[in-house]
Amino acid sequence: MPAAPPTSDPLRGVRVLDLSRVLAGPYCAMMLADLGADVIKVERPDGGDITRAWGPPWAGGEATYYLAANRGKRSIAIDLRDPAGLAIAQRLAGTCQVVIENFIPGGAERMGLGFEALRADNPGLVYCSLSGYPADSAEAALPGFDFAIQAEGGIMSITGEEDGAPMKVGVAIADITSGMFAASGILAALLDVERGQPGRHVRVSLYDAQLAWLANRGTEASVAGIEPERLGNAHPSIVPYETFPTRGAHIVIAVGTDDQYRALCGVLGLDEAAADARFATNPERVAHRAALVPLLATATATWEAADLLAALEAARVPSGPVRSIPEALAQSPQALVAHAHPTAGEVRTIRSPIDLDGAHRTSDRHPPLLGEHTREVLAEAGFDADEVAAALAGPCALP
Repeated sequence: MPAAPPTSDPLRGVRVLDLSRVLAGPYCAMMLADLGADVIKVERPDGGDITRAWGPPWAGGEATYYLAANRGKRSIAIDLRDPAGLAIAQRLAGTCQVVIENFIPGGAERMGLGFEALRADNPGLVYCSLSGYPADSAEAALPGFDFAIQAEGGIMSITGEEDGAPMKVGVAIADITSGMFAASGILAALLDVERGQPGRHVRVSLYDAQLAWLANRGTEASVAGIEPERLGNAHPSIVPYETFPTRGAHIVIAVGTDDQYRALCGVLGLDEAAADARFATNPERVAHRAALVPLLATATATWEAADLLAALEAARVPSGPVRSIPEALAQSPQALVAHAHPTAGEVRTIRSPIDLDGAHRTSDRHPPLLGEHTREVLAEAGFDADEVAAALAGPCALP
């Protein structure tokens, strides 16, 4: 397993206080850690981030869900319900360039950890709030959950088989994309501060993120005025562009041009379909989808998957296998980064997709144990020995 590249830059020297939990905020903070930021994860002493309990599966007593979004960080246990714990968090925030939170809207302000309170002593602070719903919406004060956001934000209405029930995406995609958008906003705000501007309050909601990544399906409604429908694995605007059966497996065929369509027909021996005026152009193929797709499926079903994929590749027809997640990871071992973990031995997480000058900058620091770095973080922040001892016996005490 190749060692992860060092994380000394480009965010070297940027310290992040991660007050968030679950997925959107932690994922955002992990992206910053991969780029070299020093991320301090604040957790409750009595259990920590709730994803630590979201198992099975487990590794060394840690839920793999938690491991997925927390590499590269240092964990400090603080009871924010204790006034002394709040004071510690406020003091730590003064040493950071970035604070990330996803409390229930208004919660950070009530605790004295809101943007205005923290930037009073730290005017260059970049403060990021992740919420379920936009601040300017009627639902602004409500908590947000990925599954509900997928339902409310439209993606479930176009996911699933045409005659089947609406389906969610197989991962918490509203959370993940919210974290990605938040990281982009934080980086833009940090650049602004570098140029001499005051700190900014970056806000990203799961609902806004969900609407944003509807992409072409969203503009079908907003521009064309139609209601997009579920089509299973088929594409609404391109045909053939979906899964097709072979002997014992399905493959993807993604024809994007008329030349590729004719090449596909050549591979499948469908000369009449290649010459049929109903299928000559993509708009015609979309209009006659119901006639064309079964014809193609009947032909592909006679092939072994590997043989057909090889023939399509030779004919320059875009295609690919439908892999399981273990198969996909086995196909790309370079995408896994090894971490020496205190309780789980070696754990492997999926590297950052960002390639900078030929290296995928991915932190090799293991996802931390609860409160693993409390003592060292407090000492680095200027707490003297007596203050550290009091914190470890008080609001930072583990059960």
